[in-house]
Amino acid sequence: MVQRTRLQDAECPVARSLDAIGDWWSLLIVRDAFDGLRRFGEFQRNLGMAKNILASRLRQLVEHRILELVPASDGSAYQEYVLTEKGRGLFPLIVGLRQWGEAFFYQPGEAHSVLVDRQSGAPVGPLQLRAADGRVLGPDDCVRVAGPPPA
Repeated sequence: MVQRTRLQDAECPVARSLDAIGDWWSLLIVRDAFDGLRRFGEFQRNLGMAKNILASRLRQLVEHRILELVPASDGSAYQEYVLTEKGRGLFPLIVGLRQWGEAFFYQPGEAHSVLVDRQSGAPVGPLQLRAADGRVLGPDDCVRVAGPPPA
């Protein structure tokens, strides 16, 4: 068995984030949590993944404080998984992956789910990265530099 490289101490924030997320199953679990799924069985039915893999990914997401286990909302003896503040912080990433997928993995007119504004019912507009002065930034407008930790 190949030992997985741990990146939790990497200098790169992308590497540390990927260390916490782990794999694509974990992002699909987070996506489903944003869609309101909370119980092990709901995740398992929706994703169709093996129970042992699901249990492992849920455990990792809880260990990284992306999800937390809470008493069931219906008062039953079950527990439910809910997004923490850290987990809710993944929302722009999930939306970005969705929009990237819509742009590059669907043919024009091909059916797919759409993310809409709950209040207006209108499709969510494209994510944009903006400079402090409001300019829209692209890859050529940004550079990674070493520096002190943010304040």
